[in-house]
Amino acid sequence: MDEQRRFFLRSAGAVAAAAGSAASLAQAPAARGAQGPSGAAGAPAGLAGADTYVFFNPDEAAFVEAAVERLIPSGEDGPGALDAGVAYFIDRQLAGAWGAGERLYRSGPWQSGTPSQGYQLPFTPAELFRTALAALGQQAAASGKAPFQKMSATAQDDFLHALQTGHHDLGGVPSDVFFESLWGLTVEGFLGDPVYGGNRGMAGWKLIGFPGAYANYYHYIDQHGLRFDRAPISLADNGRGVVHIHPDIPATGGALQARPPQPGGR
Repeated sequence: MDEQRRFFLRSAGAVAAAAGSAASLAQAPAARGAQGPSGAAGAPAGLAGADTYVFFNPDEAAFVEAAVERLIPSGEDGPGALDAGVAYFIDRQLAGAWGAGERLYRSGPWQSGTPSQGYQLPFTPAELFRTALAALGQQAAASGKAPFQKMSATAQDDFLHALQTGHHDLGGVPSDVFFESLWGLTVEGFLGDPVYGGNRGMAGWKLIGFPGAYANYYHYIDQHGLRFDRAPISLADNGRGVVHIHPDIPATGGALQARPPQPGGR
């Protein structure tokens, strides 16, 4: 099962990597959370507090770390989501402007929509994760069962599958919506540019053979039918393999409020 997931990333991941991450790295607040349970190493240079959570509390971080590692497990061909820093990528997205719903319309009314209308809930991404994770923790405590991070790998797979295929209420968040959000951010963190805190060591790009943000193809334009084979480059790579982060550049814009209410809230 683990190798099937990694095969899926190889076959479909190049498209996602080329499209880029939908989430944007915003200025994160000062570190206030607990040190991550795994303390994964290899963060991009310049990403201050790269192994310190700024959004997740310890219980939330433990769940997310265990979940992303089951969604994209380690294999013989490279590290999985956990060692690639995906949990920290998700943490920073939720702690920033994107997580706060900077560009979401939030005036309602909130009604059930059709699948083609997409996300229809009143929660910001940060609220969605906090609410769903709290509900999962409460349900585990009430049932007397072990928390997700302490389950066997098989039990974790079954748990995630139940979230994906079910419509269980997690404090107002349908379980399938939470799973889709978790899975989407996991893929983005594994295949997005390392400048956003995930894809450490460009593990995801190496797995799918993606060269990254290589800007100069001048010498290869007339060389048709040849494999472009070189080490991947980050969007912020300075040419010496160092990624520079600029946390002092804030996100722009604000929550959209001017548009008249529409059915479903979007």
